Amino acid sequence: MKVQIPTPLRSYTGKESVVEAGGATVGEMLAEIDRRYPGFRFRIIDEQGSIREHIKIFINEKPAHHLSSPL
Repeated sequence: MKVQIPTPLRSYTGKESVVEAGGATVGEMLAEIDRRYPGFRFRIIDEQGSIREHIKIFINEKPAHHLSSPL
């Protein structure tokens, strides 16, 4: 699937605005992106393993609030 990267996070993806990633859940997708772009996931997920408050993730224009949200 195509993942749009917001401008403030593009420095972690080599300036890429869209990256391809797979996974059955938001958490799996972020883990795959982090394997290619180490440190990316930490910008999205806090130390307790939750999506950071200021981060908004959308799947087909619907908000996803948990790492277990299906893709």
